[in-house]
Amino acid sequence: MLKIAGIALFLIIIAGGFVFYSKIQSLTQANVLVDAESPKALYIPTGSNTNEVIALLKNGQLISSSENLEWLFSLKNYKGGNVVPGKYTLQPGWSNTDLVNHLRAGRGKQEVKVQFNQIRTKEDLAGRLARNIVADSASIASWLNDSDSIAKFGFNKNTIISMFIPNTYNIDWNTSTSQLMSRMGKEFKKFWTADRIAKAKSMGMTQSEVVTLASIVYWETKLKKDMPMVAGVYVNRLKRGIPLQADPTLIFAAGDFTITRVLNKHKEIDSPYNTYKYAGLPPGPILVPPSQYVDAVLNYSKHDYIYFVAKEDFSGESYFAKHLSQHNIYANRFRKALNERGIYR
Repeated sequence: MLKIAGIALFLIIIAGGFVFYSKIQSLTQANVLVDAESPKALYIPTGSNTNEVIALLKNGQLISSSENLEWLFSLKNYKGGNVVPGKYTLQPGWSNTDLVNHLRAGRGKQEVKVQFNQIRTKEDLAGRLARNIVADSASIASWLNDSDSIAKFGFNKNTIISMFIPNTYNIDWNTSTSQLMSRMGKEFKKFWTADRIAKAKSMGMTQSEVVTLASIVYWETKLKKDMPMVAGVYVNRLKRGIPLQADPTLIFAAGDFTITRVLNKHKEIDSPYNTYKYAGLPPGPILVPPSQYVDAVLNYSKHDYIYFVAKEDFSGESYFAKHLSQHNIYANRFRKALNERGIYR
């Protein structure tokens, strides 16, 4: 009996030694599956626990084996508050020790680039903002349509889009929707310097109204030299109480951005964005305009033109006119050019 017990004890020791050796070996063996030429990142959401981190590593095919990883997490006290959310870039050839030390250091708050420009709707804006951060588009879209949240920043559901100044922003990947909006609010205040605010006031316009007009000007011209000229036409119309009659507002009102030619039927759309039916500016921007268009409105050209239309050569340049008779000559040229190109809708 003693001999059998001795053999059993010996086998237990051998087995235990093998398990211990396996654990020790897992500390130093390469386990991270990352290509040096295209490194991958591990994204750890807020509130994740160690089991969820392991699942993320496995599901993302970032490790060759999860064996002994839970044991090492426990050994290194990687749990609770030590699981810091964020974006972690993993390096090829890392062992479990390298991996856990990297995660344990909590350097996951890496910045990502958030870019947006020429966005037409709040839904599009939500999708673009959520592209590289943890906040999802549904949460952002909900915020953009929540009157109480918006009001705290001084906007309403129609004007809120004017708070977003197009640029490239470095933002923590783990940024929440509320944190993102606070950042955008600060960027808005930073953009609206005392000089810009003074120019808007001299025009008798709010900041949102300036952005609204800039959004229309953007849709009408892409030529730098024509930006302040077109802005000047619309300012003249506003001052004289003449409807803006801006075709882009009809496209926005129709909600059909494939329209390439505005027709009379579009002018009948019953919408506050129909600037043929209703005088003054529409309720809010029809897109997020680049900042140079905001400056073009603030520095609009002072002239007597109240009409403009694209040139028939499709160069992007425009004809400007003071009288309807002259404008009609230019407009007929452009209509003829559209017909010749088969552009009927």
